[in-house]
Amino acid sequence: MEKKTFQVPNITCGHCVMSIQRELKEVPGINSVEGNPATRQITVQWQEPATLEKIKETLAEINYPAAE
Repeated sequence: MEKKTFQVPNITCGHCVMSIQRELKEVPGINSVEGNPATRQITVQWQEPATLEKIKETLAEINYPAAE
């Protein structure tokens, strides 16, 4: 299982975190999504078929791109 914390500058409140959680949990292989609006970070745990690239693509598609 993979785990990564993403810096997501567009997060402004708890609703943003809930939107990200809802969208990422629809991606097959995502096990958990934790977010903190104060730090603007999202921590994701996943396994195949999900990939780091798919997670980044999904965040970008929903207008919450991860900072590099």
